[in-house]
Amino acid sequence: MQTLEKNTLKSALNEKPGFHIWCRLLRPHTLTASFVPVFIGTMLAVLDQSFHLLLFLAMLLASMLIQSATNMFNEYYDFKRGLDNENSVGIGGTIVRDGVAPKTVLRLALSFFGTSILLGVYICIQSNWWIALIGSFCMLCGYFYTGGPYPIAYTPLGELVSGFFMGPVIILISYFIQTGAITTQTVLVSIPVGIFIGMIMLANNIRDLQGDKQNGRKTIAILVGHDRAVTLLWSCFIISFAITFLYILLGMLPVWSLITLLAVKKAHTAYQGFKGKSKSIEMVPAMIAAAQTNTFYGLLLGLSLLLQVLIDVSL
Repeated sequence: MQTLEKNTLKSALNEKPGFHIWCRLLRPHTLTASFVPVFIGTMLAVLDQSFHLLLFLAMLLASMLIQSATNMFNEYYDFKRGLDNENSVGIGGTIVRDGVAPKTVLRLALSFFGTSILLGVYICIQSNWWIALIGSFCMLCGYFYTGGPYPIAYTPLGELVSGFFMGPVIILISYFIQTGAITTQTVLVSIPVGIFIGMIMLANNIRDLQGDKQNGRKTIAILVGHDRAVTLLWSCFIISFAITFLYILLGMLPVWSLITLLAVKKAHTAYQGFKGKSKSIEMVPAMIAAAQTNTFYGLLLGLSLLLQVLIDVSL
């Protein structure tokens, strides 16, 4: 019976064997949370006429490796604490459904961290060694997000911490290693990006609300309840788009950044996908739509900055 239920869930989640097992472990639909801020920070630097391709690629790869490792630590420590089982929806399922040894997942996460450290050394050599301190703190937060005795993800601070470090911090580092400076514009532009990334975590916690509550977590979604959490998600989406529009009116972003408003439809899809739902499996599409909102917004914002660069060059 348990095998039948596991196979049914794998079918519902469209889980496939082979290479897909390792791909799911990375949780690819969330990796845009590390790609988008690096892209935007770098495009802001390009707008200020500074760009080094190898630094961009090193920063991008390091950020994605750290996030992937964080996802693996999540998988490993939730399993070790007995929080995940073969019927859990919000996981890669690599350990509990695919039978991959927990130590294999942990070693892979540590190897990703090790590789990101090597990339960080290169970045520091090319820019500033203060980046090593900031990067190390980011990695510690990635580990303690679900590792350690008091995981951040089990508290109401999960969205704030993830949004801050994967939004403003990564954007500012990406900009700094290209230009050697930090500007007020970069700080302000990073705010809506951080909010969107935090909303990926909130969407995840809304989907997992019932299971997390049973396991003693105290996320924002649990504290305010499903309906208020969904309203908060939608409100933060609207605030982020409104801030972006204000920046355009103030001339902090080019008029081309209006194309980011195309992401409103995906945000609305996420909002509608959570309304009235109670089962985790029913909310998976909404969770994916929330991640895609960040993807579309980030890519469109970065492209609008690149477009402005091309226009400036042609004039």
